[in-house]
Amino acid sequence: MKTRIKICGLTREADVDAAVAAGADAIGFVFYPSSPRYVTPQRAAELAKRIPPFVDIVGLFVNAAPEVVQATCGALPINVLQFHGDEDAAYCRQFARPYLRAARVRPGLDLVEFGRSFPEARGLLLDAFVEGYGGGGHVFDWTLIPPALPAFLVLSGGLTAGNVGEAIRRVRPVAVDVSSGVEMSKGIKDHSKIAAFVAAVRKADESI
Repeated sequence: MKTRIKICGLTREADVDAAVAAGADAIGFVFYPSSPRYVTPQRAAELAKRIPPFVDIVGLFVNAAPEVVQATCGALPINVLQFHGDEDAAYCRQFARPYLRAARVRPGLDLVEFGRSFPEARGLLLDAFVEGYGGGGHVFDWTLIPPALPAFLVLSGGLTAGNVGEAIRRVRPVAVDVSSGVEMSKGIKDHSKIAAFVAAVRKADESI
């Protein structure tokens, strides 16, 4: 099965164009004001006009007020919501949209139980545990992932063109999510790194 690719944290037109041209399946916009990759809904709406049909638009939120999520969904055509904070299942389901729930993986976290807590989630996005929210570009111990999660697995956390092939072969996620691994600086993407990342994913797909 083809591994889906999400490029997250885009802030510039040229970066959106590069991600689409490389073959990304989804583009992620960060609506968390504390993030250096934050974009306003209005800015994201401008960028979204460059995204063709069948490339999904993902909106990332961290403990946002419900009215903020609703207003953002009204500003641009978000296909999937991604919740990266302390949101519970009732919060996530209220928007009646497909969503991913992020889990910050660490020893002692029962990922099976965590997944069961979000039965409507389209998938679990597994990221590294660091202080604050987001994975900080760190790789976590993939052996902490149980063999049978109750939801589709989206792998994140420190992925690059150099390690994503191994990650796919070992973890077999349905999708991979990259941000810092294809950047020259926070929020500014490196187009050659985007192309190399996509190529590495496709090469891994051919080997399994």
